[in-house]
Amino acid sequence: MSDPGNESIVGRKSFTAVAINCAAKAGEWIKTKLGAYSSLDLKYSSQDLVTEVDRGSEKMIRNLIMTHFPDHSFLGEEGVEAGPEASKKALQNALEEEYVWIVDPIDGTTNFVHGFPFFSVSIALAYRGEVIVGVVYDPSRDELFVAEKGKGAYMHGKRTSVALQTTLRESLVATGLPADQHYALPINLKGVQAITPQVRNIRIAGSAALHMAYVAAGRLNGFWEIGLNSWDLAAGSLLIQESGGRVTDTFGEPYHLSVRNVAASNGHIHDELLDALKKAEAQG
Repeated sequence: MSDPGNESIVGRKSFTAVAINCAAKAGEWIKTKLGAYSSLDLKYSSQDLVTEVDRGSEKMIRNLIMTHFPDHSFLGEEGVEAGPEASKKALQNALEEEYVWIVDPIDGTTNFVHGFPFFSVSIALAYRGEVIVGVVYDPSRDELFVAEKGKGAYMHGKRTSVALQTTLRESLVATGLPADQHYALPINLKGVQAITPQVRNIRIAGSAALHMAYVAAGRLNGFWEIGLNSWDLAAGSLLIQESGGRVTDTFGEPYHLSVRNVAASNGHIHDELLDALKKAEAQG
């Protein structure tokens, strides 16, 4: 890289354009397959689903990205063996490369399978381990969330900003129901039981990437979940940070690509959310 400064200015624009194009094309194709998938397989558990549409979406995204950036590394959910250890190893291998694209071709496959319109395409680009581009696309609503490191976050060209509420009791927060029923799910349910009485309400809609995009857009005040992967979180983490929010692990340590237990918020309620998880012994 002869001129890192110039590369960051010129390069990121093309990186973002490619990410947007990939998310939009994959999302529109996924939408045509709603209710029309032909195969359904189980991965890590009976709640961890994959269809040929997931695989086709990832192949489409990979091919488009590699056409533009053949020297970059690619980490997609469907190219990794099921289970947390395989995910950890795949991420470690990918991060040895300077640039790595981190992709969830359908975040919310269970929703997609059941025709529940809350799923998304999540695409992030990391440079030397730091996320510099994040795109989350919701094909059902045709909502495109885009962030560039240091340049803000946007939804269809309008800058996004986190919600203004300052306490848990004023907040609408979200979480998930992890596919890992032996470890992550029991811990997350402890958090749900403890936090529900402390907030305005809780949403469990089934797409971590969209939940995080909603935090960035001010629709949710916070989100937490145990046992996620880099492809669930990478794009959404940048959306939130560039919208003025905060993303950490459940112990309050700064977010990085290896984080699996995440807490994200508008920033104002973050410490209170972390404290509630700690008291419930729900940090993972």
